[in-house]
Amino acid sequence: MNSGTRIPSGCRFLLILLFCLIAPWVLFAQKEPVKPKPITRILFVFDASQSMYGQWQSDTKFNIAVKLFSGLLDSLKTQPNLELALRMYGHQKQFPPQDCNDTRLEVPFGKDNIPRIKHVLRTTIPKGTTPIAYALSQAVKDFTPCDNCRNIVILITDGIEECNGDPCAVSLELQKKGIMLKPFIVGIGKNFRDQFECVGTYFDAANEKEFRTALKVIISRALNPTTIQVNLLDSYSKPTETNVNMTFYDMLSGLPKYNYIHSFNSKGLPDTLDVDPLIGYRITVHTIPPVFKDSVKLTPGKHNIVGIDAPQGYLTFKAAGNSSIKYLPCIIRKSGNQETINVQQFDQTEKYLTGLYDVEILCLPRIRVTDVDIQQSHTTTVEIPLPGIAVIQKSTNGYGSIYLEQNGNLEWLYNLRDTPQQQETLYLQPGSYRVVFRSKYQNKSSYTTEKTFRVEQGETVNIKLFPY
Repeated sequence: MNSGTRIPSGCRFLLILLFCLIAPWVLFAQKEPVKPKPITRILFVFDASQSMYGQWQSDTKFNIAVKLFSGLLDSLKTQPNLELALRMYGHQKQFPPQDCNDTRLEVPFGKDNIPRIKHVLRTTIPKGTTPIAYALSQAVKDFTPCDNCRNIVILITDGIEECNGDPCAVSLELQKKGIMLKPFIVGIGKNFRDQFECVGTYFDAANEKEFRTALKVIISRALNPTTIQVNLLDSYSKPTETNVNMTFYDMLSGLPKYNYIHSFNSKGLPDTLDVDPLIGYRITVHTIPPVFKDSVKLTPGKHNIVGIDAPQGYLTFKAAGNSSIKYLPCIIRKSGNQETINVQQFDQTEKYLTGLYDVEILCLPRIRVTDVDIQQSHTTTVEIPLPGIAVIQKSTNGYGSIYLEQNGNLEWLYNLRDTPQQQETLYLQPGSYRVVFRSKYQNKSSYTTEKTFRVEQGETVNIKLFPY
């Protein structure tokens, strides 16, 4: 008695064939790369100038700030994709005299360095001046090169610049270069909003409770996921457009931050994207022609929806008689504008924003069609007379041109190539033509060859040029 059912050899062959067909797709799906999440690097720039020894509610400003800040650090121990560093200023040289270079990176970026940061803070004695601009400028050295990092600065201070530096200018320059995102500033004990709003996002901490709250809000904005949904709107303000690339530019630095090809999710809605909420964006949607959305600012920790008008229709070309024509370029321009926005091949179908366009088909002679109307989700077809084909055959290199004969005049159309290639194939509209040619090895004009020919729709004509 058999222990199992035997599979016929023919079925085994079909199963093996089916496995061979499916397996590559399964393996491809399994190996599809997943883009890693960025590492958030937070540089704390901590004020340890002499004024931080001043009394503030229950203790000195420095001691209270260290205590509350240490509690914040403890809450970040299990946070994934996070690295911290500590730069201090005003902690090395006694004031007076004033030392405006008194800043140092005490703890560089790294994992599991929170105990080290807390130890440095506990053993520091405030003593110096307040070189905020210089301390910020040195942050360039702190953020080592990283292709997938978010660089954030959190400045904790009880005073303003004391060394004639310009923190606003330094901050702006670092943001423009893409070295860091817009900084956060916590002002202790006194409102410094007017001085620091140009530096970054300012939080006033008039008391211990406000200081603790400010730190929590900043960390929430820096770390909580923020998403955006881009609705590409059609002519009816419905989010039906998709499958086009979108570039998110940092408005301040001008650098491209993200590229996403728009898609719909499984529910038929525009896909949700993870983006950095601390950047203002200029979104370019690469339709033809492109559309833009400036000054896109996101609410951190929320799902943001942005609508962009991008109504599109289709443009295709056709020759009478349904003949297939390839490698025939067509120049597309906005109606009444000489700027070329696309060069479309005759056998392609392409999407454009709705509106009027001028089309120039580079057959010979050229065909110009004005005010071609592209409508929402509609395919507009531009039809031309069926061209013929002229095959120009030469036995030698030389100089020559093709002319259209019309109303007794010769209209220049094309110069023959002076190359070893002895045959040229051209699409020509039906009509009468003349080709004029002289071999480059003949030094008399009288050796010019001249032939007339006629092109009919869909027909091929051979023109043989032989020098005298």
